[in-house]
Amino acid sequence: MNIFEKRESVVRSYCRKYPVVFKKALNAEMFSEDGERYVDFLAVAGSMNYGHNNPEIKKAVLDYLADDNIINALDMYTSAKEEFLTEFERLILSPRKLDYKVMCCGPTGTNAVEAALKLARKNKKRTNVIAFAGAFHGMSLGSLALTTDKTSREGGSVPLNNVTFVPYDGTFDSLAYLRWVLEDDHSGVDKPAAIILETVQAEGGINPASVEWLRGIRQICDENDILMIVDDIQVGNGRAGYFFSFERAGIVPDMVVMSKSISGFGMPMSLLLIKPELDIFRPAEHNGTFRGNQLSFIGGTAGIRYFTEHKLDEEVRRKGQIIEQFIQKEILPMDARLVHRGIGMIWGVDFNGIASEKAIEVIHKAFDNHLILEVAGRHDGVVKIMPPLTIEDDTLMEGLQIVKKSIAEVLN
Repeated sequence: MNIFEKRESVVRSYCRKYPVVFKKALNAEMFSEDGERYVDFLAVAGSMNYGHNNPEIKKAVLDYLADDNIINALDMYTSAKEEFLTEFERLILSPRKLDYKVMCCGPTGTNAVEAALKLARKNKKRTNVIAFAGAFHGMSLGSLALTTDKTSREGGSVPLNNVTFVPYDGTFDSLAYLRWVLEDDHSGVDKPAAIILETVQAEGGINPASVEWLRGIRQICDENDILMIVDDIQVGNGRAGYFFSFERAGIVPDMVVMSKSISGFGMPMSLLLIKPELDIFRPAEHNGTFRGNQLSFIGGTAGIRYFTEHKLDEEVRRKGQIIEQFIQKEILPMDARLVHRGIGMIWGVDFNGIASEKAIEVIHKAFDNHLILEVAGRHDGVVKIMPPLTIEDDTLMEGLQIVKKSIAEVLN
């Protein structure tokens, strides 16, 4: 029995799909202790958008570390945070004509979701929140109440209340149903403080919402005095082809939740962006020891500079076309029951029309072929393709060929 099986909790999951000990990584490649090379189509669940050990970001982090600078500072003023906020405003907010206050929330996305829930309810003095079937917003109790997959919810072991779920775009007439819920005085649904959504449901099975639907949600929120919260934890930071995934719809959410790749280097960080008039927390009303991770500020500053200077949004849209065309030409013809969905550099191949368990078989086969993939969606039936945004074209094609090979081996 190895030390992991002897001492680590049975709750561990990814290591069961990829049962080797990893040691090194560079851009879209990971290496085991034994020196075996794997192409990475997972990007650590979207937290490595800029690639493993991005040299430009790594230099900024190492330079900061070498100079005995402060590492954790709660929410005290620091030069690292000052530089991050300055560059975030200059490079991200101002060019998009966005006016948000920035709340540093703690290590992970669920911290920022909890802050958004508190702040929405505090502003509107209502307890209910509307979320969507297929949503994943986190694993702490407030965000878990917004999350729909059965296994995650059962892990809470308490009632998960004050949330009403409605169908996501593409299932029934979602906007009409939502209007009925809000306008019919016999719908039985309390008026919510907020509607929270992912513009692309990632864990829900790679479901991109249409521009029309996103604009419809914004209009419904405006008409009914409801706050619109966009969870951009996994599909922000360029993943959908824009820094913010909602940019393609030309809308402005009231709050935006960010985490994962916002630190630039895979370090813990989460932010809540808030329209200024909603920023009504009292000092320390929501806090956390690690909301002042200075290395994350340094990496985050370098990350947004990298995104801007390398025009990563344009690169994502270009590579996204490569992925989509490959799926259409090389994978879908293998079986007419296969379905694909996606945008930017997050794509899914849905096996539910064949047999959902085939998707996890593809994941295992891909790992045997030295590719790291994940599943998502209903019954874990969707193969999820989500490489680092910085992946080289030849490595991207190598990985796609392994996806094709692995699917063919499973189907045959």
